[in-house]
Amino acid sequence: MAKQNGYHESVATETATTDLTPAPGEVDHVALALANSTYLLPKHGRVDLLATPDATRAWLAAVGLAPAAADVRELCASRMRQLRTHVRALLEARVDNRPAPPESLEAVNAALTSVPSASLLQYDEERRWHRAAAHPVTQLVDRALAVIAADLADLLTGPDGELVARCGAPSCERVLLRTHARRTWCSVRCGDRVRAARSYARRSHESDSAPATA
Repeated sequence: MAKQNGYHESVATETATTDLTPAPGEVDHVALALANSTYLLPKHGRVDLLATPDATRAWLAAVGLAPAAADVRELCASRMRQLRTHVRALLEARVDNRPAPPESLEAVNAALTSVPSASLLQYDEERRWHRAAAHPVTQLVDRALAVIAADLADLLTGPDGELVARCGAPSCERVLLRTHARRTWCSVRCGDRVRAARSYARRSHESDSAPATA
């Protein structure tokens, strides 16, 4: 899927609070961004970017799937969280080389076929030639679900499917595209944790193997 305008600016800034930079692959695959829209952070616990209707609206706007002023209700937020569960299950099945859970396949295919996900060619005097969804505002979430499902299908059946991996940092559950052989973590924060854990293990080994002094 094409890069989502505004994602870096709206969601990507890592701060001392609970924000994380997008994992590798999220900017190009909104399905990965959805799967990672809930995560665990040391000292903060679970963060859920779809926890409330307002949070869901902000997330949809950030990834380019809804206008910032969209009316998102709890039912819509709940449907997004449900699809996230199934998207996550299919990605984990791909990582673990396990059969896809049938209920998750069914849910994703239902979203995929619920509305046309392609943006249609349109023309008006203000914008002139452009492509845009032909769905009323009431179908924004339906379209978002369809776009995410289509992106997941493209990801899992395309060459990037071989690159889907879990973050290698302790306690992190985010998924990423492992585009570099030595990159096994989803963010700088997790990379620092991996390096710190390796350094601690190395120092502990050296301490244990050092000869005792009289």
